[in-house]
Amino acid sequence: MIPVIALVGRPNVGKSTLFNQMTRSRDALVADFPGLTRDRKYGEGTYEDQRFIVIDTGGLTGDEEGLDAEMARQSLQAVEEADIVLFLVDGRSGLTSGDELIANQLRKSGKQAHLVVNKTDGQDPDIAAADFYSLGFESTFLIAASHNRGIRSLLECLLPSEEEREEQDRAERYPGIRIGVVGRPNVGKSTLVNRMLGEERVVVFDMPGTTRDSVYVPYERQGSQYTLIDTAGVRRRKNVREVVEKFSIIKTLQAIDDAHVVILVIDAREGLVDQDLHLIGFVLDAGRSLVIAVNKWDGMDPEERARVKEQVRRRLDFLDYADKHYISALHGSGVGVMYESVQACYESAMAKWPTNRLTAILQDAVAQHQPPMVQGRRIKLRYAHQGGSNPPVIVVHGNQTDALPGSYKRYLENTFRKVLNVTGSPIRFEFRSSENPFAGKVDRLTPRQRVKKDNDLKAGRRPKKQRMKSKKR
Repeated sequence: MIPVIALVGRPNVGKSTLFNQMTRSRDALVADFPGLTRDRKYGEGTYEDQRFIVIDTGGLTGDEEGLDAEMARQSLQAVEEADIVLFLVDGRSGLTSGDELIANQLRKSGKQAHLVVNKTDGQDPDIAAADFYSLGFESTFLIAASHNRGIRSLLECLLPSEEEREEQDRAERYPGIRIGVVGRPNVGKSTLVNRMLGEERVVVFDMPGTTRDSVYVPYERQGSQYTLIDTAGVRRRKNVREVVEKFSIIKTLQAIDDAHVVILVIDAREGLVDQDLHLIGFVLDAGRSLVIAVNKWDGMDPEERARVKEQVRRRLDFLDYADKHYISALHGSGVGVMYESVQACYESAMAKWPTNRLTAILQDAVAQHQPPMVQGRRIKLRYAHQGGSNPPVIVVHGNQTDALPGSYKRYLENTFRKVLNVTGSPIRFEFRSSENPFAGKVDRLTPRQRVKKDNDLKAGRRPKKQRMKSKKR
């Protein structure tokens, strides 16, 4: 289905300008004159091979009469037809009573509505949007439609990406929470799968390499849908000689991509080895939630158990957010408890957070610990919104974000993880800098003048023209 996006708002807030930018056309009339658009207009746009339909509507005031009432009916009809509604407001004029009336009408419609603050160019975007947060919309976008700023980020959040479309296809084929069980050969993966299913569904034999292909098993447990994925064991590359085993490894990596939650099975008798860490790397690179299952825990004496626990704690210190279970797949001890961790991981990986909450967390984090200075200028982080799920992606907008050090990025990740209570799932951050309006302008200074100007700036001296102006004052 092609998504349909309706643009609504008061007159002269920039709906037709945004319509032209999204459709890359000049189909809608644009002028600094309220009420120019009267009928709803349809256009088609594309973003990264994803098609969508945009509906431009006439301006709403909330108390229309006569001709305005007919225009309002056209706009409300567009809202009924749309999958997504963009409520445009004017960032220069601020919040008005008309905006509040339209917001109430949109809430009654029950449609997926997003607040879009337009005309933020030439002013601080945070100040422009401050009044509109009181409207209570879950997501808020700051744009300048006439300059085509912020529209790319807007479409990226609204339209499903290729990964999300693939996820929809997988969800239709394999319902419920998809759990991938991975590990080295002969660590007890198939035994664990049979124990979780409660039946002998896959072949179990005391010989490495029994499972050759990934096996997808849909089932239901306590009213919840699951799909369990049993995979082939992954050995070190130098030990892989058979062509069949190479294809099995590829199938295992595909199963990791298909899963919501991955259970990594470790052999407690052999302890944590380098190949286990390589598999953890595969899971983290795929962005999947992780649960650690230390198997064959039965029959070990207390000293051996203490040694294995210390090894797991020390070598997996970077996975402090992942739950670790010490189990016996053969006897079933500790297996049932893992479902609680799987459920928590799934909820964290698929969580949806409103833009205003993410922005509030970002502002609190910055207030507690400011970003560093770069070339005499403080890095600014303005607002944040969610850019995807499984794994959760948080997009942070600001200035000079390319210069943000890794230590500060980790600080933000830990802060968001703690406040949002994310369990088992990695969080990915994307940092984007706003466009520099002076970029690309010609520097008319000679090389000698440019060197002198740089030296003056480093020494804290003002340019000569500025000094002369200050003397006149």
